[in-house]
Amino acid sequence: MAAIDGLPPLRDVIARHGLDARKALGQNFLLDLNLTQKIARTAGPLEDATVIEVGPGPGGLTRAILSLGAKKVIAIERDSRCLPALAEIADFYPGRLDVIEGDALKTPFEELVAQGPVKIIANLPYNVGTQLLVNWLLPKAWPPFYQSMTLMFQREVGLRIVADADDDHYGRLGVLCGWRTEARMAFDVPPQAFSPPPKVTSSVVHLEPRANPIPCSAADLEKVTMAAFGQRRKMLRQSVKSIGGEALLARAEIDPKRRAETLSVEEFCRLANCL
Repeated sequence: MAAIDGLPPLRDVIARHGLDARKALGQNFLLDLNLTQKIARTAGPLEDATVIEVGPGPGGLTRAILSLGAKKVIAIERDSRCLPALAEIADFYPGRLDVIEGDALKTPFEELVAQGPVKIIANLPYNVGTQLLVNWLLPKAWPPFYQSMTLMFQREVGLRIVADADDDHYGRLGVLCGWRTEARMAFDVPPQAFSPPPKVTSSVVHLEPRANPIPCSAADLEKVTMAAFGQRRKMLRQSVKSIGGEALLARAEIDPKRRAETLSVEEFCRLANCL
């Protein structure tokens, strides 16, 4: 029986190509095409967009993005076993899917699309998801090459992305995301939606770049957040000792008795600017 998009059911595709998900590659294949469509719809209208997808695997999310009318999808896949399955999707949607075999951490994303709105939509491999997000948050130029990012992570990571000051999940990732984007939690995805089911719930997070983030050096902001949250239970005068201690805090007009998780994004930017 054909799936809702006219292509074979994903379980059949996976079985036919012998695509067991591999832990070493951080793979968990998402099989529910209604759910993959929900993820794609979270990114908003796709008709005029070029969508970049990382880790498409057998192509469940790829199919959803294309079925919702994306002008073009550029998919980066490290696992060569998945390429024949993705080639079948490319044949079904002529001229609309380009598959690049390679490592996303080494991919020059800014060079992939010449013009037009770009949206990143991905069920990111667990083992590289956070690093990819940080790379996309801290490009050399801003505004960035993308219009939005709709990404799936383990729920724990999703909570860290959207966290604000005084939240238990607030840390370096929350500061970086809050500085450069407006991030929101879209919805959770239960383990049984995947093959094989992971041990944790996943979450889809939607991020849109801020047009005018607070002026600040990304390298300096990384430096102060790493120091401050490296000893998050200690007062700031102790945790930022290695990068200027109380003198730095005095210049930024921040009470040295406060702890990292109480500082707003604006205060972290002030600290970075006083380095």
